[in-house]
Amino acid sequence: MGYLKYKGYTGSVEYSEEDKCLFGKVQGMMRDSITYEGETVEELTKDFEGAIDDYLQMCEEKGITPRKPYTGVLNVRLSPEIHSGAAMAASKEGITINAFIRNAVARALGMAL
Repeated sequence: MGYLKYKGYTGSVEYSEEDKCLFGKVQGMMRDSITYEGETVEELTKDFEGAIDDYLQMCEEKGITPRKPYTGVLNVRLSPEIHSGAAMAASKEGITINAFIRNAVARALGMAL
């Protein structure tokens, strides 16, 4: 699966064999669903960007703050053993548990710390 990016939003790129078209959905939007489609990558990209622009315009007209995907706040449930191990490892490194987990996830994704 591929992804499109526009104005801070990321959308999936999928193919429907049944409908013979490309389609997608903006990722990370828990309450608002933004979808788009097209027969070519160019049409899909145009519809994706138009859907984002329409969403942002609708929010502006209604005076509401547009939702942003992936706010940076994540609640992770761990077993007591993993929680304890993370706390001890973080303490040894002289950092918080949040920093320890953030660093571990960044390393796993091959991202710079």
